[in-house]
Amino acid sequence: MGLSKTISLILPSILMFGVLSNAQLTSDFYSTTCPNVTAIARGLIERASRNDVRLTAKVMRLHFHDCFVNGCDGSVLLDAAPADGVEGEKEAFQNAGSLDGFEVIDDIKTALENVCPGVVSCADILAIASEISVALAGGPSWDVLLGRRDGRTAIRADAVAALPLGPDSLEILTSKFSVHNLDTTDLVALSGAHTFGRVQCGVINNRLHNFSGNNGQSDPSIEPDFLQTLRRQCPQSGDLTARVNLDPTSPDSFDNDYFKNLQNNRGVIESDQILFSSTGAPTVSLVNRFAESQNEFYRNFARSMIKMGNVRILTGSEGEIRRDCRRVN
Repeated sequence: MGLSKTISLILPSILMFGVLSNAQLTSDFYSTTCPNVTAIARGLIERASRNDVRLTAKVMRLHFHDCFVNGCDGSVLLDAAPADGVEGEKEAFQNAGSLDGFEVIDDIKTALENVCPGVVSCADILAIASEISVALAGGPSWDVLLGRRDGRTAIRADAVAALPLGPDSLEILTSKFSVHNLDTTDLVALSGAHTFGRVQCGVINNRLHNFSGNNGQSDPSIEPDFLQTLRRQCPQSGDLTARVNLDPTSPDSFDNDYFKNLQNNRGVIESDQILFSSTGAPTVSLVNRFAESQNEFYRNFARSMIKMGNVRILTGSEGEIRRDCRRVN
């Protein structure tokens, strides 16, 4: 196997220096209590992805949207339940009508409850499923650190405030990452997850037709031919829920084409293109590094995913192990 598939061999040396480590999480957390957890999850994701080419990107996005809102606690999976104090993050502007992939997480949870009831948290299922999804799409593998417990609340307003938005400036993006102790390298590497998946036209409509509030104007950073392509796919008065590929060159593969697209001013979302179009910003050199070397991108992506997975985790006796990922016990 090549370097892209053997990231896990590199990680022990990284962990040794404490860059990513969290003593409360371990890669063998379920080795005795639920030893087949990863195999069960992989089988269900493989089966579901055969029927939905977008599934792997959907699952990856769930983990990201979970961790960025009050930590990796499975809160993004909770349905709104006012009686239980659960507002529901699914209804946040950045999630409503676009966040998907919940069914395969439900299937994994059901299967695990059948073989090891009350053992595996929904937060850990998201972490496991995200790594499997990236690897299935051709991306890197890494040792997933486990031992998270599930939160008992979901706050919609926190999701609105924490999750990145398409028009976010580089300063705002950096701030939204740094509050979780994620640095500029993490920002660029994790943004590379937009190398697969789709985005709704509503996210980029203003960029194409009403840039900076000027009707009929578009973002001048978009390469002209690509602008016309996007305008055809997302006409001004068209269906805002229609979807376009985030990476037009290899939309369903996890690779480094995303960064090459940015170099050619073909980033679909404004907050993606801004990583390269912000002259003098440290993000520019990182985009160039990752565009030049897919292995370099894979190494940093794996590192950043482990780092993100440690954000404000619940462990020990905190939180709970949900029986149903959609509701608290």
